[in-house]
Amino acid sequence: MAIRPSVPEIITVNSEDLQQQIRDLLPSQNGFGSELQASNVITPIIDLTAAAEGSSLPVSLQQSLAFGSVTAFQAQGSTDVIENSPGFYRIFGTAVLSDSAVAESCEIQMSDGLSTKNLIRFRKDGTGMNGVVNYDFIVFLRPGDSVSAISASADAFLSGCSRQVATGDGTLVQPNGFPL
Repeated sequence: MAIRPSVPEIITVNSEDLQQQIRDLLPSQNGFGSELQASNVITPIIDLTAAAEGSSLPVSLQQSLAFGSVTAFQAQGSTDVIENSPGFYRIFGTAVLSDSAVAESCEIQMSDGLSTKNLIRFRKDGTGMNGVVNYDFIVFLRPGDSVSAISASADAFLSGCSRQVATGDGTLVQPNGFPL
């Protein structure tokens, strides 16, 4: 029995969505080649996505904190607007509910100017035990949206920081001072 070498097949891929993605991710390649092609040959892949998107950092480092990139907030018997500009924001901090014998609560809320939604709410009953909870999440704000820390009592304390991680169109925001 004779062994035949395989013959690679190459086919044209007609997808405007894929072609648009290539033009968006690789603007330097715009105008080169008119068609995408696919092959049945196993080819090693080098992922250039981060470099093509303009970021040379992994997500965990791109979202890191830097002195000029964070804005502190706190609410203790008050309301503090955390962010109100369009974009993606990392919000992190601590909620502390005192050991008073009354029920306490505090929350982080998002508003579109007409209605409000609790993103996260910390509550304890009046048992006299205190509570400490850490939080860390990312929100997306459209024009007109805001996110606020709210505490109705001096015995419920929210403190933390926010950091913009991307603009409203998804462009990543590097830590302040990067690169050196």
